[in-house]
Amino acid sequence: MPRPIQATIHTEALRHNLMRVRQSAPDARVWAVVKANAYGHGLARVFEGLRGADGFALLNLDEAATLRGLGWRGPILLLEGVFEQRDLELCSRLDLWHTVHCNAQIDMLATHKTHVPHRIFLKLNSGMNRLGFAPAQFRAAWARLNVLPQVEEISLLTHFSDADGDVNGASGIAQQLAVFERITQDLPGERSLSNSAAILRHMGGNKASLSSDWIRPGVVLYGASPDHPEHSAADWGLQPAMSLRSRIVATQVLAVGDTVGYGSTFRAPAPMRIGVVACGYADGYMRSSPGTTERGTPVLVNGVRTRSVGRVSMDLMTVDLSPVPDADIGCEVTLWGQSSQGALLPIDEVAAAGGTIGYELMCALARRVPVVE
Repeated sequence: MPRPIQATIHTEALRHNLMRVRQSAPDARVWAVVKANAYGHGLARVFEGLRGADGFALLNLDEAATLRGLGWRGPILLLEGVFEQRDLELCSRLDLWHTVHCNAQIDMLATHKTHVPHRIFLKLNSGMNRLGFAPAQFRAAWARLNVLPQVEEISLLTHFSDADGDVNGASGIAQQLAVFERITQDLPGERSLSNSAAILRHMGGNKASLSSDWIRPGVVLYGASPDHPEHSAADWGLQPAMSLRSRIVATQVLAVGDTVGYGSTFRAPAPMRIGVVACGYADGYMRSSPGTTERGTPVLVNGVRTRSVGRVSMDLMTVDLSPVPDADIGCEVTLWGQSSQGALLPIDEVAAAGGTIGYELMCALARRVPVVE
């Protein structure tokens, strides 16, 4: 039989999370962000659950071609734009909208031969300081694009660096939003500002108005919280779109003082049983996941919460069976997501134990892990 580890993608959870996004921003159109192979979930696997979006946003031309192959005829946005001149030919052929964030991309457009003008999202660097035109150069970039026959329409875009919290006692979006509004004040075109955290924290209900023609939900679509630990996924009404489960393949009985795994980071404080689980860092689980005598990483065994012990190795990890004394070989272990018994283990909690975020765990799922829907 195959190794027992398996990831399950929950299509209904994707639909639910998309609906939750629309509740926060009912007047905005939705770019479903599916970059990084849909945050590790698989682009083809999430398509049915997210096809209710108004468009898809991603990075790679091959992912765009995959969406067209799946039958999507609506808008597709390249979030980082094109990387070389010939990419524009594929944009024309696949009818892709694309971001422009530097003068080199405008130069490419200016020499591009096409009968069909392009839809552009011009990016303002409002303070993230990654991609985008600085405020002092933004309007000149807009003017260059506006006279090109290769350009049909220019929309305006920025990205918030701190929408998940506060900066210097003010809302994390306040300074960047002020820059965006000042620089784009009298420019025509649709606006796209809000990422996952901005959608949930700053849009809808009694929250301050954040006008956006297009919103760009990413991790919320997959059921993780963009501002954990301040809010959990359950606080935001989200459902996990991925569950990673395996099984116990062996058990060991420890005496007081026995150690577990490489480096002997766990020493048994009392007699105990542990389960050996078919999951390791070669499956995408965190090697940094703590399993010391003092701290462990949460897992579910037959739906019961317990913790990891010892270091995670390439193919195996070990868990404390004290809370589930009847557990034995073959019992289900949920690494994150929903157990078969219905218990939930939020991916954000697992990630936080290892000093990272849920995004990273999703994206790190290894190719050798079978995925089912």
